This record gives sequence, C-alpha cells and structure tokens, in this order.
Amino acid sequence: MGNERQAIEGLGHEELALLIIDMAHRTMVHHTLWFREVEHQMGFEKALEIMKMAWSDSYDVQMKRLSRVLGFEMRGKIPAPLLDMTRDQLLELVGALGANWIAGDGVWFQAVEAIHGMNDAKRCNDSCWTRFSPFEAWSIRQILGLPECSGIEGLKRALQFRMYASVNVQSIVDESPDSIIFRMNDCRVQSARKRKGLEDYPCKSAGLVEYSRFAEGIDPRIHTECVGCPPDPHPKEWFCAWRFTIPRQE
Repeated sequence: MGNERQAIEGLGHEELALLIIDMAHRTMVHHTLWFREVEHQMGFEKALEIMKMAWSDSYDVQMKRLSRVLGFEMRGKIPAPLLDMTRDQLLELVGALGANWIAGDGVWFQAVEAIHGMNDAKRCNDSCWTRFSPFEAWSIRQILGLPECSGIEGLKRALQFRMYASVNVQSIVDESPDSIIFRMNDCRVQSARKRKGLEDYPCKSAGLVEYSRFAEGIDPRIHTECVGCPPDPHPKEWFCAWRFTIPRQE
C-alpha cells in the first residue's frame, strides 16, 4: 500500500490532474457496470429501483466529500456554484452537456465502425438505445414527478426534456386527445451531414427502438408509429416524424 501511494505522490502536477480526470471516468463506468449487472441478474425494472436508492446515497456522499476538498458550498442537494450562475449561463451549460452527449454517442459509433464496419456499429447503436431510451424516460419521470401512466400529455412534457431537446429543434402537433405527431425539424447529426454534402444517415432502425421504448417508458399503453425517418424520403421541414397514440378501448 505504501508503494502504491508513493507512486501517486511521485506524479507531476499535470499527471495528477490527468489521473483525477481518469478516476472520474472510472467512477462513471463503474456506476454503469453496476447497473448493467443488476439488470442482468434482476431485470431492468428492479435495476432502476435499486439505482434510484444507490444514486441518491452515492450523490450525497460524493458531493459532501468533493465540496469539502474543492471548497464549494452545498445548498441543499445542489452545489452553490451552479446556483450562483445566471439563468443564461445555466441554459448554455444545458446545451453544452447535450452537445457533449451527442458527440460522445457519435464517437462510440465511429469507433466501432472504424474497427468492425457499419453493420456492427448500427447493431451496437440500436441495442444501446434499447437500454438508454427507457432509462431516459425513467429519469425524466423522476425529474418531472410524472406518474407511471401519464398518457399523451405526460409524453408531450417528457419529450421536451430529452437530451436531444437541448441540441435539436423539434415540434409536436396534436392530432387528437389520444394522438400526437412528434417532428425532428432540425437534427444536429443530419444537418452536419447535409452541410458536408452527404446523404441522410439511415437512422430508422435505431429510431424505431429509441422512440417506442421511450414512449413505453412514459406510459406502456402508448403505441409508436414511424411517419418517416431516413432512409425514407422526408420534406424539408423535418428529418423524422413519429406518431404516438393510446389506442381507445373498445
């Protein structure tokens, strides 16, 4: 143990800073692997239930320790430096986090594609959405306090809090009390390809998983239908569109 500590204390200033960043990354990956293993052993719903408790307890412990070491105040459960930012700064940070998320998603896709090809990259991408979409729906339900079956109105609210909502332009059209059409008017990924003179990325296979699992995570009764998504042709006004419906009981 002494030799291990000595090795860390022997690092230079920049090396220590890089080690800290790497340790934060390891912590995030470990958190994810715990969730994945509990899901494997007990199922997705139980894993979410356990993570709710684990994340709450872990957050309190970690923030208390970090606030002491880094010298920032906690106001309730929120670091004071965040609360001291202006509203515009907070909104800019939300956008930056969303952009980082979608960039990270793209980097993973490209890394798999570079080594194993497009088919494996799409397969991994589509499978990833089977996990992330219902998790994101669950997470948003916690933030908004949505009940388990919050219907079309609950879905309309939840769609506005997805990671995508901070980086893309989207709209919702009410068809009926039981049906809406969601449109992705400007997609960061597709618009970037368009600027480079590239064809639309064929994302329909991922979208079918992504949107249906998200909607079901808000309300299991919701049925998802693809109106259009690349490689389907689409108008200039949107890149993809999805109809969400709660079928009427006969």
